[in-house]
This record gives sequence, structure tokens and C-alpha cells, in this order.
Amino acid sequence: MNNRKKSQLKIQPRRTARFYKLKFMRLKGDPHFLARGVAVGTFIGITPTIPLHTILILLFAIILRGSKLAGLIASVIVSNPLTFFLQYFLAWKIGNWITPRDLSWGRIQSLMDFIHSGSGFLEILHAIGELGLETIFALVTGGCILALPFTVIAYVLTCKYFLTMQRKRQAKLNLSSKSNNNVQPT
Repeated sequence: MNNRKKSQLKIQPRRTARFYKLKFMRLKGDPHFLARGVAVGTFIGITPTIPLHTILILLFAIILRGSKLAGLIASVIVSNPLTFFLQYFLAWKIGNWITPRDLSWGRIQSLMDFIHSGSGFLEILHAIGELGLETIFALVTGGCILALPFTVIAYVLTCKYFLTMQRKRQAKLNLSSKSNNNVQPT
């Protein structure tokens, strides 16, 4: 691999992170509306429901009156190939601890490998269905418990962030209107 391709590979994660940061910063609207969307996206993104993330985010954002776009962006940030293995592992551990079901890591690992292989949506749902309802219940229970503290933290931090951004935008508009009023016609 030549040096140019190596440098392009190094830049991609930074570019992707910057892209989502800018998308996030440009969101406008009521801070609580945006923060609810982020909370929904964070919660769903952490739960082990990968083939259904988008559908669940849109559904819960509508029900909870949150921003669908903020939810989708937050979900991509918290659930990506770098994080979902750890999320599934922790959901498995917590689910095994909370529920009476004792799951083997081998079954979970084979499911994650299948999901990561790029299989189709229906094939992934079929593979999840083969795990059994008790297994799915343990994973989802563990995932929900894992997601709760992150959801609360995401809501509080993003609400503060969007309130600050709203104040800065308002101050900038007020300053702009004052300078326009001070301009005297000649």
C-alpha cells in the first residue's frame, strides 16, 4: 500500500467524527426536543437491536416528541463497529446477571459475526429468532439496563449544550440587530 492510501486511511476516522460533530452542531430547534431525540437515539443505539435501530428510533422519537434526526445521529455515534461488540458483551453479562437464563458467549459471538458479515435484514432477523425468546429477552433486558444511565447523561448534557447554543445564537442575533439599528443613513 502506498503512502497516499495509508494517509487516507488514517484521516477517515477523524473526518467521519468531524462530519457527525458538525451535523450535530447544526441542529436547530427547541433544546428539549433535540435532547429528547438524542436520548432516544442513545438508548436505542446501546440496546442490542441492531437490525431495528432506525425503525425504533423513528417510532420512539415520534411517541416521545423528540428530534428524529438528532436520534439517528446519536445512534450512529454510540453504535458503530467500534462499539457494538462491547455493547453486546455488556448486555449479555448484565442480562445473564438479571435474568435466570444462562447464555453462552459462543451463541452471542456467532450472532454478532453474522450481523457484521453484511447479511440481509431478513437473514439477520431469522438468525436472531433462532436464538430463542429467552435469549433475546436476556440480551434486551441487559441492553436496556446498560442504556439507561447513558440515556440520562446524554439528555442532560445535550440539553445544556443546545440551551447554550440557543443563547449564543440569540445573543449574536441581538448584536447583529443592534449594529443594524446604529447604522445612520447618509
